[in-house]
Amino acid sequence: MIEYIKGIIAELNPAYAVMDNHGIGYMLNISLSTFDILSHADNNKEVLLYVHEAIREDAHLLYGFATKQERDAFLSLITVSGVGPNIARMILSSMNVEEFSQAVSTGNVAMLKSVKGVGAKTAQRIIVDLKDKIKPTGHTLLQQTGAPTGEAYDEALAALVMLGFSQQASQKTLKSLFSSNQGLTAEQAIKQALKMM
Repeated sequence: MIEYIKGIIAELNPAYAVMDNHGIGYMLNISLSTFDILSHADNNKEVLLYVHEAIREDAHLLYGFATKQERDAFLSLITVSGVGPNIARMILSSMNVEEFSQAVSTGNVAMLKSVKGVGAKTAQRIIVDLKDKIKPTGHTLLQQTGAPTGEAYDEALAALVMLGFSQQASQKTLKSLFSSNQGLTAEQAIKQALKMM
């Protein structure tokens, strides 16, 4: 079992990171929160990602997390019936760990239901199953701002397409978002787009 991987980021986009560890490139699926942290790390500086391995018959997938708290939230989510790794990652891309903990502890079905792919029944199941296991952490990830609009738009579009949305629908949603707010970061745009699509 891999606990963490430490290395240099060789490739980074909002859906995954490739980490170079002694000449071996590990592709790790990541959330937007982890992407935001990694995108502000110094180039060629070693970073550490906590890892969850998902071994299936047809694939061996790695999921990377900037913090243990995020990995713990992810592992809790995938224990819930009907919540797989992709939905868990979508939830943690739509809200940070503190927001997720608050939603579960306060029984906020509407907040969980606003995530693409999470219906009312799944949201209720998450709350029922995890309410006693998850408490608010008091830790809020810092929102980073200032990414150029052109680059932010491109990153957001690439992420939405990789998450399974059509390019045409993604472009339409993002154009609407950026026309009303030029200062959006890629992470903010994707979070808002996920609630609109």
